[in-house]
Amino acid sequence: MSFMWNVEILIIALVVVRISQWLYRWSNPNVRCNGKLPPGSMGFPIIGETIEFFKPCELLEIPSFFQNRMQRYGSLFRSNIMGSKTVISTDSDVIFEIFRQENQSFELSYPDVFVRVFGKDNLFFQTGNIHKHIKKSTMQLIGSEGLKRKMIQSMNQATREQLKRKANEGTFDLRDAVSSLIASYLTPKLISNLKPETQAELIDHFKAFNIDWFRSPFAPSTWKIIYKVLKARREAMQLIKEALKKRKESREKHGDFLDTLLEDMEKEDSIYDEASLINLLLVIGVVSKDTTSVATALMVNLLSKNPEVLAELKREHGAILQKRKDKEAELSWEEYKYNMTFTNMVKHSV
Repeated sequence: MSFMWNVEILIIALVVVRISQWLYRWSNPNVRCNGKLPPGSMGFPIIGETIEFFKPCELLEIPSFFQNRMQRYGSLFRSNIMGSKTVISTDSDVIFEIFRQENQSFELSYPDVFVRVFGKDNLFFQTGNIHKHIKKSTMQLIGSEGLKRKMIQSMNQATREQLKRKANEGTFDLRDAVSSLIASYLTPKLISNLKPETQAELIDHFKAFNIDWFRSPFAPSTWKIIYKVLKARREAMQLIKEALKKRKESREKHGDFLDTLLEDMEKEDSIYDEASLINLLLVIGVVSKDTTSVATALMVNLLSKNPEVLAELKREHGAILQKRKDKEAELSWEEYKYNMTFTNMVKHSV
């Protein structure tokens, strides 16, 4: 009896030692690191600090997760988010260097949950030369040359009309208004020959496909939102697939982004096939509206708290109008590029 009791105690002791070792290695990753990791905490086993990371906060506030750790550890700290060991930087110089060294010292990646929702085979999430090629293609649409050649004047007109119409209605949600504006404006730039009802349907799918679910993954309503997002993704992809089929059959040119991608797909060394092309069009339509609408809302909020900055913006824009011969003309590339020094400083500060 005493022998079995001793064996049981020994087994329990071994289990306790192993668990203690695992917990120690979990909370002290420096033990297995050749270098020295930044300070920080790994949180609870497995889930890490995920719950605190997703703790709700006002859209335009710095989340308490970052505020608390910046005060305790500085601008560079380690954590564990959604099961991934993570080093977080809030220093602008470090972030700039990370982007500058992309595909060299640093490799682009996204959380698994993002990849599952957008599609694991989506070229948008690929790294190395593939990602560089995709960036080059998309810059033809939304980069400086695309703005210069095609978009800036019509975008200026659409923005003025949309916000003026919203302002006449009284108070409105700026983020939602800008998101709708971008989806409505960008969709025909992606695929220009859709029937009006088909285009409206695709715009609705882009608008329904948002990232709000990602901000609160533990909320009870999240799974309902994810279902709507996945449904919007499936139906949007079907519409894009049908448009692609018609375009390939007709061989017509419409001067839109679909033309650009089809020309690239027909090259011998092309990275695109039909599936990746459809996925890329979907991601551009979704990501552009969410990131820009949030940045716009943040900028307006900050301007409301900094009247001196707002006054200088008005002065700079007023000077541009004074120089114009045609006061009703739309914004030109030259004005945007060479006469908006302060405007660009404000834009890059957000």
